[in-house]
Amino acid sequence: MNKNNLLIVWTNGDKEVATKFPLLYGSVILERGYWEIAHLMLWGPSIKLAAFDPLIREKLKEIQDTGVTMSACIVCVEDYDAIKELEELNIQIVHTGELLTTSLKSDEWAVMTI
Repeated sequence: MNKNNLLIVWTNGDKEVATKFPLLYGSVILERGYWEIAHLMLWGPSIKLAAFDPLIREKLKEIQDTGVTMSACIVCVEDYDAIKELEELNIQIVHTGELLTTSLKSDEWAVMTI
């Protein structure tokens, strides 16, 4: 059994944590062939950073340019009043629990939570 796909669940609202791990790793994982498919899921306080921090917004665009797809928890996005900002970033706003559950049960997906 080989897990070829990675789901990164990013929940932390700390900017230094964001830039030094999920965004740094996320920016190179497809280009270097570490994974076939990669998806960054924003949940909780990470949504505030993505929506309102210019540096984080730029890094997310760069990561998307490498082919990493992204989604965000609709409940959290609404709580942070960040729908417009995430739509501008082309981040899919969904009920993320379904993708997380499917990935956790899958033999094809590795799941990392930050």
